[in-house]
Amino acid sequence: MASLQDQLLKAGLTTKQKARQANSDKRKRNKQQRSGAQVDASLQEQVKQELEVARQEKAKKDQELNAERQKAQAEKELKQRIAQILQHHSLKNIDGEVKFNFTQDNKVKSLFIDEKTHSALSKGVLALCALDEKTFVVTSQTADKIATLDEQVVLVNYENQQQDIDEDDPYADYQIPDDLMW
Repeated sequence: MASLQDQLLKAGLTTKQKARQANSDKRKRNKQQRSGAQVDASLQEQVKQELEVARQEKAKKDQELNAERQKAQAEKELKQRIAQILQHHSLKNIDGEVKFNFTQDNKVKSLFIDEKTHSALSKGVLALCALDEKTFVVTSQTADKIATLDEQVVLVNYENQQQDIDEDDPYADYQIPDDLMW
């Protein structure tokens, strides 16, 4: 009766080289076990270990990708939430002839608004916010709420700006108005 190894060779499921390798591994293991030395991992065990390492690396990579996706999703949801707040709470029909200058991305921009809105912006009752190159005029309370979500969206909110006044300043009694027109 032929051994299992011979049957596998006849069926073409293995090669002579793999059969010899398996036999030599088996002899080496038996010899090392008899001598008390530590047994080297066989070819199958090495393959299993390599597969396990590859599986662990793939799992780690998948976790990192998942964390990046979740972070991107959270940023997208935050931006959508801010946009929804701005669209819902922005003031309408404020167009006018008075020019209000503000800075956005280190550039001076202007917005034409009516006199009432201009004075409210200057006093801090209203605030100016920008999202996706679009400007919104909202109440200062709405701007405070948006600032807790993302401070970069709020462009002008005079209520939150604290004026540092030097006690030795000889011009302390002469405050410069925020709504100074040039």
